[in-house]
Amino acid sequence: MSRRHLKEIPAICAILILICVLSACSSSSGSVDYSDKDNWAYYALGEERKADLFLICPTVDMKKENNMSMKDKKTKASFLGALNMERGIYEAVTRMYAPFYRQAAMRVYDMDKAEREKYMQIAYRDVSDAFSYYLEHENGGRPIILAGFSQGADMCYRLMEEYFDDEELFERLIAVYAIGWPCSAETVRNNPQIRPAQWEYDPHTVISFDCEASDVKGTFINPEGEKNYCCINPLNWTCDGTPADASLNMGACFTDYEGNITAEEKSLCGAYVDVTRGVLKVTGIDAADYPPVVPGLPEGAYHVYDYQFFYRNLQENVRSRVMRN
Repeated sequence: MSRRHLKEIPAICAILILICVLSACSSSSGSVDYSDKDNWAYYALGEERKADLFLICPTVDMKKENNMSMKDKKTKASFLGALNMERGIYEAVTRMYAPFYRQAAMRVYDMDKAEREKYMQIAYRDVSDAFSYYLEHENGGRPIILAGFSQGADMCYRLMEEYFDDEELFERLIAVYAIGWPCSAETVRNNPQIRPAQWEYDPHTVISFDCEASDVKGTFINPEGEKNYCCINPLNWTCDGTPADASLNMGACFTDYEGNITAEEKSLCGAYVDVTRGVLKVTGIDAADYPPVVPGLPEGAYHVYDYQFFYRNLQENVRSRVMRN
């Protein structure tokens, strides 16, 4: 082999590497076709309902990747199952839409915020594309509820920032159930359309909370020393720290991947808002009975039970809001 050919080998390798990198970027950043109903977990379920629900799935991708593959049937089955666990709160009064999206995998939450945001943007681009498609082809001026848990709640805040500064659309917004994810003071300050709910039927507002035992000082969701500016108690619908007795709990419901209620207990727990950190402190239960499940969360972090502990109260709030709209 001549010296000229030896010199050309590194250049050829560099070109091949560049092609591979560009190909990988293209596959992770290409858009999802939301006119294809296979890219929706729910599409227009409940045709005769009075309002629409746009529901966004929490993190279910536990694989060693950064974003969920839209071709991963096993993870998509978990995705659908996680949505089914929540749907009973909303389905009696809403027509439901829930897109599959390339959500950030759990491992992304171990990254620093700047690195993590690259993968959150891939997830959000899908959610935004799906919501845009829904608005154009399905909404038809109907009232809307946005809802999401954990990563899904993060996506709700992002939708609020991008779309709901439009006054006409904002007026159609019944409420946002952005449960299990914090909202910063900066986000609220820069986006007047993001209004934390102050009472039970406060219109066009965000209902949010994340649950902890009284002795928990902080988690990766709500770090110690930082404040969440969007937290309301779903038992007495106050934000000022007034304790709510367990007698106000209409029913904690624990659901399976089909959406069936496998156990229900009325008056399971009470709660109060920790106004310093903006989290919901749950009382009257033993933390050992409700393990954190999510990697990286300490005992007493009740994140995965956020909507289960207050299932019937949330269900009634959704029903009443839709009926009052």
